[in-house]
Amino acid sequence: MAGAVERAIAALQEGRPVLLPTDTVYGLAGNPEREEWARAALALKGRSDSKPTALMAGSVEALLEHIPELLEIEQVLRVLLPGAFTLVVPNPARRYPWLAGEGHDAIGVRVPVLPEPSLQVLAGVGAVLATSANETGGRDPATLDEVPRRLREACAAEIDAGRLPGTPSTVLDLTEQVPRVLREGAAPSDEALARVRVARGQ
Repeated sequence: MAGAVERAIAALQEGRPVLLPTDTVYGLAGNPEREEWARAALALKGRSDSKPTALMAGSVEALLEHIPELLEIEQVLRVLLPGAFTLVVPNPARRYPWLAGEGHDAIGVRVPVLPEPSLQVLAGVGAVLATSANETGGRDPATLDEVPRRLREACAAEIDAGRLPGTPSTVLDLTEQVPRVLREGAAPSDEALARVRVARGQ
């Protein structure tokens, strides 16, 4: 497994996409630091440039290093993360605009409870862009075998963690004072919304 981790880190540092297990499904991961690298990774699954893509970090601390403006909502982040959430958060500095889709004032972020090999990869590269490793509209892959072969062959490295839950993350919009559920998923949304309200003193 150490070799697979090293190959994934090297590939990402060179701007090449990899397949990583998350807490929910297998993900297509890429280096988010250059627009051409990010767009090339997302083109593999046929994802439209107008669709947002999450920035995934291995810890809240690492996430804050990449988007320091999130310090303003750190308390809210920490009541949900690490967890099976994608959080749409304010992005006033318009960081990683190529991940934001049509709305550059917000960005999706993830800090999952990752399998150890994926956590090691993120420790090596800082953060990645992450989207489910399927073709647009296709089945969310719970195993590497469920990842489309064309996509697997285009990735420079992959890590196999066996079967994953297969249910994608719950998506919450935290850009307004009242949080909204954009997609039900692996984590209970009602409990999450209650925790956000408490963190905001509502």
